This record gives sequence, C-alpha cells and structure tokens, in this order.
Amino acid sequence: MSDTAASADLRALLDRLRAGVVGRVREIELVIAAIDANRHILIEGPPGTGKSTLLRGVAREMDIGFEFVEGNAELTPARLVGHFDPARVLSEGYDPDVFVAGPLAAALQDGSLLYIEELNRVPEETLNVLITVMSERELNVPRLGRIEAAPGFRLVSAMNPFDAVGTARISSAVYDRVCRISVDYQSLEDEAMIVRKETVTATPGQLNDVDAAWRDGVVALVRSTREHPDLRIGSSVRGAIDMVMVANSLSAIRDAEPHTPSVSLDAALVALSGRVRLREGTSRTAEDVIRELWEAVFGRSTSDGGDGEGKAGAPTGGTTSS
Repeated sequence: MSDTAASADLRALLDRLRAGVVGRVREIELVIAAIDANRHILIEGPPGTGKSTLLRGVAREMDIGFEFVEGNAELTPARLVGHFDPARVLSEGYDPDVFVAGPLAAALQDGSLLYIEELNRVPEETLNVLITVMSERELNVPRLGRIEAAPGFRLVSAMNPFDAVGTARISSAVYDRVCRISVDYQSLEDEAMIVRKETVTATPGQLNDVDAAWRDGVVALVRSTREHPDLRIGSSVRGAIDMVMVANSLSAIRDAEPHTPSVSLDAALVALSGRVRLREGTSRTAEDVIRELWEAVFGRSTSDGGDGEGKAGAPTGGTTSS
C-alpha cells in the first residue's frame, strides 16, 4: 500500500472513531499512531475518562483481534499465560493439544491486541511475564515450548493514577517498554455531551429548557467535586449519568419533575456520595459535601424530606463550570 493510501486509511479511521467517541481527538490520534507503529500502549488517567471506550473503539474500527483481561490481584501468571488441563494430562501427558491458552498466549498466537484494564492492580510477578514478552516478543512455557508473537500482537493497557485505591506503582521496566498517553477529565462541553448522549433515552423527545439547564447543572455539580478542599478524589462523569438516571426514575415515583429540589438532591446523594473520597483529617461526611455542592449549583432546597415538595424551578447554576 502506498504512503498516500495508508495516510488516507488512517484519516478515515480517525473520522470513524470521532463519530463514536466524544472528544478525545488528540488521544485518538496518538493511539492510532502508536498502534500503526506497532508499539505497546499505556493510557493513564482518572476513572471514568474514557480510556476503555477509546481502546475498545480503536480495536473495533481497526478490525483487530482483541483479548480482554481485567487487572486485579487474582491475575496470576498461570491465568494470564494459560495452563495444561490436569485431567487430560493424566491420560495424555503434556501434549500441546492439552494446553489451554490464556489471553496472553492466545493474543501472541493470533496476532491480536492484549488489552489489560487496571494494569497497576496486576501483581508484580505477572507484570514480569509481560516485561519479557514486550521485549522479546515471545513466551517460553514450561513443557510446551516457545510461543512467538504473530504479526500484529501489541499490548494495550489502561490504568488509574497510582494514588487510587488498590493501585501500586508501575516499575520503570514497564514504562520503558510502552508508549504512555496521559488523559485527564474531559472538558465541560464534552462531559455535557456524554451525559446527554447516555441519558437521552430516559427522557424521550426534545428536552425543554428547564431539563436541559438542569442536566448541565448536574455536570457542573460533578465537576465541582474534583476541586472541593475536603475531597481527595471527585466523581467522574459516570456520577452525572447516574444522577440523571436516578432522578428520572425517582421523579416518577414521587410524581415530580427530575429538577424538583428534593428529587435532584436525593439523586445527587445516591449517585455521588460513594464515588468521592474524603481527605484525611476532615470531620465532614461525603453527604455533607455533596449537599453543600448541590446547593452551590442549584440553590438551597426548601424541602427537608423526599416527598417531592419544594420549589421546582430551573436550576440557578445550571450552566456554571466548576
């Protein structure tokens, strides 16, 4: 294929991905370039910033084989590489046909992408297996032999920042073998678009001005959790999506509008209080902080209960960015 044709194909791929992923144009370009250059990739950023969506979209649109692995403390080398079936070994011995390929062996054999989510939750002994594979492009399995990487094999991975709960530092040996792409939270406009896209089915038809302003206020509320001095970790855009969805269901139960203060506040408490992390030493609860931020965006509620009472006007801070 000529360079001109290859460039046209990459640009067409970029256009297809942009149609399915909100924002992230620069990151899409970088991922496509790294995969096209046959490099291993690590995308690092806070939860809910579209890392998995981006990588899955690239694999789908590039029509590349995809082996998914969830990184956690239970991911042993044997689970990643594969194992010999014990029952068949007793009758047939260590024959290659008895070997049950794990995701790493399968990706090597097929020339697929090996996608590991939450890479910095993977035990160190399992990461050491990956280091060798990334360097040598082959895997030596006892009693089976050498598995050489077929053309197209790449490791693509995503992880949250080191200080997230349950994570560990990644060694320099891993970083030395990957192209790292750092992502942060989306822009206000992109997060508002994501919430509208993900929740539009909850409110069929065209949004009226009050509903649209309230949803924008929900996005502003969620973004404000990332800057509050009492919070170490704020909510991702998933919190905004959940708040809108819960408010829509709760409004039907209480026979009120989603933006009714009692409905909106309770939805915020349910959707956000578990997603935020308080700073050490604070005497406040997550609910205290969420209520404070909700009032800063939407105004103080005149209802203390959950009966749907209270002023049900448009939010006062619906379009305010944090």
